[in-house]
Amino acid sequence: MQPCLAVDVRRQLDHLALRMQFQVGAEILVLFGPSGAGKTQTLQAIAGLTTPDAGLIQLNETVLFRRRCGEPPINLPPRQRRIGYVFQHYALFPHMTALENVAFPLGNHAQARRRAYELLERMHLAHLAQRKPHELSGGQQQRVAIARALATESPVMLLDESFSALDQPVRDRLHADLRALQAERGLIVIYVTHNLDDAFAVGHRIAIVREGQIEQIGPLAEVCRYPANLRVAQALGIANLITARVIGIELDRVWLDWQGWRVAATLPAQLPALGATVTAFIRPEEIWLVYPDRPLTRFADHNLLPSRIVERRPGRRLAQVRVAVGADMIEIAHPYTAYTDLDLGVGSALHIGFHPDSVVIIPDTNQAAYDTRPNPSNHIRHAGVSG
Repeated sequence: MQPCLAVDVRRQLDHLALRMQFQVGAEILVLFGPSGAGKTQTLQAIAGLTTPDAGLIQLNETVLFRRRCGEPPINLPPRQRRIGYVFQHYALFPHMTALENVAFPLGNHAQARRRAYELLERMHLAHLAQRKPHELSGGQQQRVAIARALATESPVMLLDESFSALDQPVRDRLHADLRALQAERGLIVIYVTHNLDDAFAVGHRIAIVREGQIEQIGPLAEVCRYPANLRVAQALGIANLITARVIGIELDRVWLDWQGWRVAATLPAQLPALGATVTAFIRPEEIWLVYPDRPLTRFADHNLLPSRIVERRPGRRLAQVRVAVGADMIEIAHPYTAYTDLDLGVGSALHIGFHPDSVVIIPDTNQAAYDTRPNPSNHIRHAGVSG
């Protein structure tokens, strides 16, 4: 049977009303959001370190916490829950060796020490079993903490910003280890972070947490490609947010007026009203720089716009170009080997192009369904070859 952890908790804090509800199976679920959003409070409630005001926490058939009207309350102490918890600052006992730290949840007997040694072997630390925390690097200390969390034999592991203080190469190796451990053992892993790179490095699904609630939850690629609202898009740091007006709706696309240009966008699941003002975004890596002397058949009918280069800078994986399109600044990301023979000096004028599927309209849950201003189509410029 696949493990399942169901969480539905509410707690009123001085600065926050926590209202968290989700289910997680044998996967890595990332809780992503800014500091103070309620991510750590959620982990602590699952582990039994704090007590919610109301709700239910259930692991498979075992109720860990329940406080609901008409039902007897249940609140198992942390030791009975046996949830693996990896803290941000390791929380190792400084007077104990690595072996003793891992063996601590198992008790003080020979079998516990054998099991702890096996776990240190799995984390590639058996040769450091007799060292104390101050004799280990940060990455080694975190591996000891993970081994100790595994010692609980729980199907659940909670990680609270556990790798945030480590150098990137060390984090990359720990991310790979965590993915392997999860797959190998079928663990339920909840990973808290405010670093989107970390989320992509380990997560299967992501929950965007804001002000004590989940704004959106789903597969990583789906949430980043189709944010549920503007708040999610801003939390994810999505670039190239634009404001435009809907001037046409067809079977496979929506036509927008963006600064007077007629732009085609992918058809959203929630159709906007004709004449409505919407927020959309254009993915930086899906924008092309167009050579002036080459065929433009890909962009002959739409989404070809004049621009001017404002800035160029290197990126970790892709080169970054910032262009002005009318009054808006647009970010473009491209491979370093692309456009080597194109003049990309600051101030250069060129056209950019993008497919309608690269323009994603963000649902606006706060905006009225209809815009009653007059139809603006009489001043629309076609974003095509004539530019």
